Order: sequence, then structure tokens, then C-alpha cells
Amino acid sequence: MRIMDRAEFRSKPKPLTCRADSNVRETVKRMSEKNYGAVVVVDDGESVLGMVTERDIMRRVVDEGRNPDTTQISEIMTTDVRVAKADDDLIDWLRMMSNERFRRLPIVDENGKLVSIMTQGDFVSYTWPDLINQAMTLTRSTVRGNYQIFVILGAVLLYTVVVVGALIAALG
Repeated sequence: MRIMDRAEFRSKPKPLTCRADSNVRETVKRMSEKNYGAVVVVDDGESVLGMVTERDIMRRVVDEGRNPDTTQISEIMTTDVRVAKADDDLIDWLRMMSNERFRRLPIVDENGKLVSIMTQGDFVSYTWPDLINQAMTLTRSTVRGNYQIFVILGAVLLYTVVVVGALIAALG
């Protein structure tokens, strides 16, 4: 499944963005107004330069005693931001986000321009019906091509039940 195939991708509002020269207080105010936990830092062409999360603000501003009115976003942003394309595989990115411990994934177009942001929560909403349907499809394709294995396993199981039953009857 591609990222663009998720309903969450299609229904996402425009990501909250700011420029690298914005100050922390202005950015936090915008984040608070929108109730967003992160802001994507972009250049004039909307290419991703970095990201600032609530954690970044706590660790790099509050904990370090910086002045939010004079501290620029460029001083506290995370610059090593992974980005994906809308037609990338959703499961691959979910695995990477989990393994590499990041929660937000900016989605860019073929020119590198920010179009959306997906969160780990958006991907985790991969619902049980989706998973069950995928398991059933996989099982059907496996059984259809290899039914002989299941016949043999069934025969071995039946033989085991008969032998155990006979032993219990003989000893009992």
C-alpha cells in the first residue's frame, strides 16, 4: 500500500510551516493556536530544511534557558529530516519510523516541495480489517498454490489424534 492510498493522507490539512529565521515565540504561538506538536521548517520554495517539535523546544530552549524572543528556529531545528514521496510504500516507512524512532514524516512532491506530513499515528491507524484482509489474501494465495502441504499436515494431525486416542484407550 502506498502512502497516498491512506484516507489520512487525502484528508490532511496543509502542514504548519515556518521559515528558519522565525523566532521561537512566534512559532510556538502558531503551534499552540493550531494545536500542532511540530512545525516543518521550509525555504521560499517550500523545500524541507528541518523540523521543530515540542520536544526540541523543551530541550533546546527551555532547558538551556534561551530567550524565545531572540532565538531563531534555525538554532533549534532538527536538520536531518527524513522525507517521503506519496507513492512510497507505507509499510516500509512505518518500519523505518519505528526502528529509527521518529514520529513525523514530511511528504514531498517530485520537486521536493512539501505537500503533507504523516505521523506515526496516521500509519498505525492501519486498521484491523485492513490487516485481516491482507492476511486472508496472503493465506488464499499460499493455500491455492500449495494445498498438498496442508493435506499432508492434516493427515499427520489426524494420524496423531488416532494413535494418541488408541494409546489412551489401551492404557485406560
